Amino acid sequence: MHGITKMINHIHIILILNFVSITTAFAQSLDNKLISNNKNNYETIVKDAENGNAEAQKNLGNLYVLGKDVAQNYSEAAKWYLKAAEQGIVEAQYDIGLMYSEGKGVPQDNSEAVKWFRKAAEKDHAKAQFYLGVMFDAGKGVPQDYHEAAKWFRKAAEQGLGEAQFNLGNLYYDGRGGVQDYNEAIKWFRRAAEQGDSQAQNILALSYEKGTGVAQDYSEAIKWYLEASEQGLAEAQYNLGNMYLSGTGVPQDYNEAGKWFHKAAENGLAMAQFNLGDLYLEGAGVLQDYNEAVKWFTKAAEQGFADAQYNLGTMYDKGMGVTQNKSEAIRWYRKAAEQGHADAQYNLGVMYHKGDGVPQDDSEAAKWLLEAAEQSDSNAQRNLGILYGLGNGVPQDYVMAYMWFNLSAAQGNTKAIELREALVKEMTPDQISEAQKLAREWKPKVK
Repeated sequence: MHGITKMINHIHIILILNFVSITTAFAQSLDNKLISNNKNNYETIVKDAENGNAEAQKNLGNLYVLGKDVAQNYSEAAKWYLKAAEQGIVEAQYDIGLMYSEGKGVPQDNSEAVKWFRKAAEKDHAKAQFYLGVMFDAGKGVPQDYHEAAKWFRKAAEQGLGEAQFNLGNLYYDGRGGVQDYNEAIKWFRRAAEQGDSQAQNILALSYEKGTGVAQDYSEAIKWYLEASEQGLAEAQYNLGNMYLSGTGVPQDYNEAGKWFHKAAENGLAMAQFNLGDLYLEGAGVLQDYNEAVKWFTKAAEQGFADAQYNLGTMYDKGMGVTQNKSEAIRWYRKAAEQGHADAQYNLGVMYHKGDGVPQDDSEAAKWLLEAAEQSDSNAQRNLGILYGLGNGVPQDYVMAYMWFNLSAAQGNTKAIELREALVKEMTPDQISEAQKLAREWKPKVK
């Protein structure tokens, strides 16, 4: 059986900025305006709005959105924003665009959202330009068009909007639209990062860590990861933890790694939960605690993280931090195996072969061993060879048995070498030649 999967050191990065929530967007755009609105008499605003005063209509929409002096009512807000927008009030055009984009107060309608964002964007409203760029980037309400997305992101970015600077940087970083330019990407990421955009800080740090678009500089990477981490960005906290885990740019420090993994884990990041679980499993930077390891593996596993599902299966299999439970082990091995986790596929195959926690079934064993063997797992290749040699769960086939023994042996599996040599005595020269040809032409499955 294969054992625990160790900590991963994958960089985690957010590359697409999705819509902020309607409430957040309005809270950001309306808080300042409502200071002056609250000095006005509500009845006066209503009267002026009903008489067609566009500013009053916009202000009445504001009041309904935030529930100031009136019960919160998105439908009423949308009604008054629309009236103001139709009279050319730019802020109302932007606000009604937001409402259509999220279906608040009106049926969700991306085409209508685009229409109103465009009207405001053409009058240099930076956030409307940004959201119009998002719509083109995602193909919402318009055909996907990265060039148009870049055009509108740039207009907003040049007005200093951090979100737009970040997204424009992403377009250049990914090469969406056909033009990959790391220098341009870094330029815009830096502008957004210097305004405090945590996602931009994270990707700028990554760029310094990997030397992408800038000279590799671990000190700068640490600086920007720390800036983003202190703002609570889980991905940056995880990345900073990995720097301490590997001793990259800083002295290796499992305590610091654990500190940042814990923060990211508490923020719900599955990779951090997995790594934190592994620290508790190994007692690295924390007191060894199998119960805590199980706790964090479970959190990551429930998010679908295959390595955590596999490790949790192993904990149940061996009774580490939990009561031994073969059925639970099978359940978690299966979840990981179905995602292509080779070690989980191997363990699942072995358990079916032995009837350990499941009814004995060599057909199922062969199925899962094949999945792992095709990913170059040498033990799975060896065991699959045994099943072919005996005809258990698969038709007896010495050629296939030899092929799998040969592939396993090529990776240094001594037991496979012994089995191959024993099998040769039962085979004809033609069978051996065919098996060697199959092994020579075999290609591993790409996960």
